[in-house]
Amino acid sequence: MSFSLDFSSLWPYWPVFLKGAWLTLKMTAVAIFFGVILGTLVAFAKRSRYRLLARACAVYVEAVRNTPFLVQIFLLFFGLASAGVRLPTFTAAVLAMIINIGAYAAEIIRAGLESVPKGQIEAAECLGLSRWRIGWHVMLQPSIEKVYPSLTGQFLLMMQASAVASQISAEELTAVANTVQSDTFRSLETYIVVAALYLALSLLIKLLAWAVGEYAFKRRRVIRRAAAQAGKAAPGRAGVSAAIKRGAA
Repeated sequence: MSFSLDFSSLWPYWPVFLKGAWLTLKMTAVAIFFGVILGTLVAFAKRSRYRLLARACAVYVEAVRNTPFLVQIFLLFFGLASAGVRLPTFTAAVLAMIINIGAYAAEIIRAGLESVPKGQIEAAECLGLSRWRIGWHVMLQPSIEKVYPSLTGQFLLMMQASAVASQISAEELTAVANTVQSDTFRSLETYIVVAALYLALSLLIKLLAWAVGEYAFKRRRVIRRAAAQAGKAAPGRAGVSAAIKRGAA
């Protein structure tokens, strides 16, 4: 029994693949933007003095983190439709992604907020800074910098989880792959191409996240330059120390 890969039959479908990849990227970008905003608000709300608000946010986080993403999409798309509210597939998928990533981002950001020393907050209060300035400059910015790698990993997981949206006929990359393989009967080749496109999207998101981090967190660049300068100066200092020792001998 002979077996060979044949990608030639997939060439006519490349515009379809790229359209699906673009929709996946667009869904992910919208979900990340609004999901991080939602997660930030929930993270601060969980630390609120208002117990009812804090408990409501805790219930939201636990409910989302302990139910499958597929069920969440079905609840928004089919559940709301049965109640008379019909959402477009793109809207339902993105809304489910925002709600999902918001819950995970809230816990990640909350962990970063908990790591801020209380002394820094008290010092900012003594300086007369407003709550908004303390929350933004003293708490949120350092927290985001600390947990940024974890957030980036969550963004990648959300992009990969967007494949679940194919179950409600959202024309993202996985849904396109299902259509192409049913037309061409080349399942292995189709999903190899899709896996390569998901890999390319993951690398693109990593690159964009790195660029945003380099722009947003200037302290990283300062520390890296200082470390590089110290590394260059170290051999010279070592040579001077060796010369002093030889002279002493």
